[in-house]
Amino acid sequence: MSNAQQTEKMREGDGFIAALDQSGGSTPKALRLYGIEEDAYGSESEMFDLIHEMRSRIIKAPAFSSGKVVGAILFEQTMDRAIDGTPTATYLWETCGVVPFLKIDKGLEAEEHGVQMLKPIPGLDDLLSRAAKAGIFGTKERSVISAANPGGIKAIVAQQFELGAQVLDHGLMPILEPEVTISISDKAEAEEMLLAEILSHLDSLPEDRQVMLKLTLPETANHYKPLVDHPRVLKVVALSGGYSRDEANARLAQNTGMIASFSRALTEGLSAQQSDDDFNAKIGEAITEIHAASVAG
Repeated sequence: MSNAQQTEKMREGDGFIAALDQSGGSTPKALRLYGIEEDAYGSESEMFDLIHEMRSRIIKAPAFSSGKVVGAILFEQTMDRAIDGTPTATYLWETCGVVPFLKIDKGLEAEEHGVQMLKPIPGLDDLLSRAAKAGIFGTKERSVISAANPGGIKAIVAQQFELGAQVLDHGLMPILEPEVTISISDKAEAEEMLLAEILSHLDSLPEDRQVMLKLTLPETANHYKPLVDHPRVLKVVALSGGYSRDEANARLAQNTGMIASFSRALTEGLSAQQSDDDFNAKIGEAITEIHAASVAG
């Protein structure tokens, strides 16, 4: 597996990143939206078997390896499992031509100063070493901004870059994700503060280091263009953040150089009860629409 090839694939970015990284806390909701109620499984182990089946079905859909999906973010258990006998990360790259990433965050602290910081990540160095051996290209780590609080935003960005440095030390590409909640009244002000803080950290990065950024679709189109153009940024990707697929795509298409990294907006309308033909048609439609919005800018 060539790191240089994968870096180039992400730099070109002619497509989007599929976020298939629902964790223990969000898996029941993801399964429910997929048509599997909580009474269909009796243990956490059975729940994770079912979500792996769903993710495998998505990854094996013909549209997933059509070239429109350039990356996929995996949950740790998905990395540790296989698709048709092949480790998931290897299957993604060698069969689908899709660059594999790993979600490494372990949840959020209680809100303070308008933000939710990342909880500590026990055994992170071991996890990063294991990820690199498994063929993972990069990581994703999400924290949340819920108010335009300068101190909170400063702290959350500093934590993201500190964690990003640890990821880079393992030869992996970090996707830093300080998500801005879409429903807050001061979202535009929070995005102004966030842009300034990120630029400050990027400007102090060594020349041989780059990061990726995953950001909420902004209130002002092209607000994050300075990040898209920054030499220390490999790619800026957008999260759907609770917007419907139609709204997320419409907003994304207005932002030059940003590509999608959607989770719920990607799986909207998929069901365990669908025939393979219907399922493949539905995921194909979603992939086509999200790809179109990603390349529109």
